[in-house]
Amino acid sequence: MPYLKNFWCLLALLAFCVLTLPEVQAQSSADFSEIDVDTMSDEEVESLIARAAQAGLSPEEFLERAQEEGGMPTVQAEKLRERIKELDLDGFGFKRNTKVSNRPARTQNGMKEIGAGFFDPSKYAPLTEEEAQIFGTSLFYQKGRTLTFEPSLNQATPKSYILGPGDLLYVDIYGQSEQYYEATVNPDGFILLDNIGSIAVSGKSIEEATGIIKNRVARFYPGLSGSNPNTFLQISLGNVRTIQVNILGEVRLPGTFTLSAFSTVFNALYAAGGPNMNGSMRRIKVLRNNTLIAEVDVYDLLIEGKASLDLKLQDQDVILVPPFDSRAKIKGEVKRQMTFEIQEGDTFQDLITYAGGFTDEAFKEQATIARITANERSISNVYADQYSLFLLKGGDEITVGKILDRYTNRVQIEGAVYRAGTFALTEGLTLGALIQKAEGLRGDAYTKQASILRTREDFSSVMIQVDLAGILDGSVPDVQLQREDIVRIASIYDIKNEQYVQVLGEVKKPGIYPFSEGMKVEELLILAGGLQESANANDLEIARRLEDQDLGTLSDILPTRVNTDLSMTPESVTLQAFDQVIVRKRGNFAMQKLVAVEGQVNSPGMFAIESTDERISDLVQRAGGLNQFAYAKGAALIRRTEFFNTQSEQAQRQKNLEELQRLLELAPNSSEAQEELLKRLRKDDPIAASPVDNQLAESKKESLDQIAAETPGFAVKLKETEAVAIDLEAIMKNPGSEDDLILEEGDILSVPKLLQTIRMRGDVVYPTTLRHEAGRGLKYYINGAGGFERRANRKQTYVVYANGAVKRTKGFLGIRNYPPVEPGAEVIVPTKGPRVPLRLGEIVGITTGLATLGLVISQINW
Repeated sequence: MPYLKNFWCLLALLAFCVLTLPEVQAQSSADFSEIDVDTMSDEEVESLIARAAQAGLSPEEFLERAQEEGGMPTVQAEKLRERIKELDLDGFGFKRNTKVSNRPARTQNGMKEIGAGFFDPSKYAPLTEEEAQIFGTSLFYQKGRTLTFEPSLNQATPKSYILGPGDLLYVDIYGQSEQYYEATVNPDGFILLDNIGSIAVSGKSIEEATGIIKNRVARFYPGLSGSNPNTFLQISLGNVRTIQVNILGEVRLPGTFTLSAFSTVFNALYAAGGPNMNGSMRRIKVLRNNTLIAEVDVYDLLIEGKASLDLKLQDQDVILVPPFDSRAKIKGEVKRQMTFEIQEGDTFQDLITYAGGFTDEAFKEQATIARITANERSISNVYADQYSLFLLKGGDEITVGKILDRYTNRVQIEGAVYRAGTFALTEGLTLGALIQKAEGLRGDAYTKQASILRTREDFSSVMIQVDLAGILDGSVPDVQLQREDIVRIASIYDIKNEQYVQVLGEVKKPGIYPFSEGMKVEELLILAGGLQESANANDLEIARRLEDQDLGTLSDILPTRVNTDLSMTPESVTLQAFDQVIVRKRGNFAMQKLVAVEGQVNSPGMFAIESTDERISDLVQRAGGLNQFAYAKGAALIRRTEFFNTQSEQAQRQKNLEELQRLLELAPNSSEAQEELLKRLRKDDPIAASPVDNQLAESKKESLDQIAAETPGFAVKLKETEAVAIDLEAIMKNPGSEDDLILEEGDILSVPKLLQTIRMRGDVVYPTTLRHEAGRGLKYYINGAGGFERRANRKQTYVVYANGAVKRTKGFLGIRNYPPVEPGAEVIVPTKGPRVPLRLGEIVGITTGLATLGLVISQINW
């Protein structure tokens, strides 16, 4: 039974294949209802799909018809579809050629030879200025050449490609029969196919070689021939061979070059560096077997982009570059100002095309040509209607001029009009009409007069004054304008000084502000950001400029007052131009001043000065007094000097406002009032510093610097803070005494613990720190440090006490009185410095002086 079933299935398949041929119409008679795909072999499936393909059906179309017209069950159709996928059948019913797809990509043979002898511009001198002016030279001769014209190996093999020795051919036979060949054309021009023999293909094109090989192979594969073939043949080129091309004539590097067989004339020219200065760019000859086969014009590529890539070179081709025939030079307003090679019949219009056309500013109506005659040059003018007729000759130099930098119908208006600028001069244009074109006069226009700057024919100018007000109201005739007239209408502010007022002193933003008629003092203060909290609203001054001042009188001083909220009052003063408003500070105003206490007090920290006469004893009392560890005699007061970088009141206010702004910005939730405050803080400009801040300190610093510069060896070290020696023990016993200093801002009172050591410094044998012993003198501690050094300056020994006081050694008649030593003191022994030996001249001078003194004394006694 299975054999019988397979027989009927095959019979049905054959019937369907016959019925699906193009000349048979009734495909519906094939019956696929009993087909069993599982029992079909792979060859049966391939044959079925191949015959369907011959009938013009793809696998999917065949399956659709088999189901609709042949009654193939859906399950069998799906199985057949899976079998087709497993067998990897394409739309023609043939297996895909996996062997062909795995072939390596096409490569170029002889890559080491190709390019080895190419022209290298880096080894030669750069183009001269004359050479660089020849159009087309830079195409082949440039330092960083990138346009190599190298052929692409990925292109489809041209049908006109001529085969030769070294070419690798792929011969693919597919269909009913399959076979794959790889064969290289041998030096005799043959390829050798296994079991077929040699075939002559050298000198044949790919298309011709395909026909020759097919006819030869068809003897062994009959399916290739006939009206209805079932086997097919395809030939493709594998690796590309190299060829040798001879490049001669006017080229930079003549010789024989190894190139790819895909190369064109431009590849060869690139290898030789292109035509030299005498070489033609337009008549490059290609000779093959002593016959001229082509003439290449490089301008076709440079001008029109035609590269003649369809002309492939062959082995032993000759490229000949003859000398140029004629050249013409063009300069001026063209896009390429160069020298061009011209051919017989080239016109001026052709040259303009070579030069890229005219520039935007070219005078296109006429050109000037300098032409070589028998023994000299002559000048000719060529007009636009002659460009396509005027024939060029070798040596022609063409100059294209530029349009004139002038206007045929320009007038200008400037000044107090709404739309100043340039306008076209129309027939009958008058001054009044021009003002209307400029959208009328501005409100600040000075109408008593206007001026017209007119250019004469000889390019001199004349100024014409007109009554502008009379022209506008019709009482004076309007003025007719001419080409290049410039109308100037002044502003009333052009003829008078700009007016302003100034505010100085205790306002937020002192400075210069524009003056407006009827301006009040309060309005100016509001513009200046309002009064500072230190301002004295009851004592303002207005310094007014005097028009007719008496000798010695500089300004008129007007005392005035304002409300602190800057509200208007009947007494509000109306300002005049150039007034200066001076806002002074209240005499009893002062910002908080801080001092600090550190060390051995009961409540150290920062303290605000309560009154102007607060003293050190008051500060100690506010700090809770001294504790049991305090060493009052060692207390020191650190005070700022005039050189301390003290912030001005304005700077302190600005710093406080910036800190407030920072805190408001960091707050997670803010009320509406706080948000408005933050907006105001962001909007306010920084407060300007007062010009008198720290001027005294700067003046003193400059004086000290000048003294130091004029005094050799004198140096001044400026300190911002200094320690003031105080006797806190005496101060606390007698508060209010002259020892009890009045506090100043920034003072720091430092109260140390009871100190028990003495520090030895300077020119002693062993500088160290010693324990303080009551009743011991300075010499005891010096001996404790090993005694004086050999170069010690004993007379200048001094003691620095813990409170900052300094005492030095005193002497009288050789008796030294050393200062006492207290706990925490530092003993400093200076050195005498280097000993300078007496020179011979000094010894002679001293001896002579002593002898003279002895002689004088002896004479007096006598």
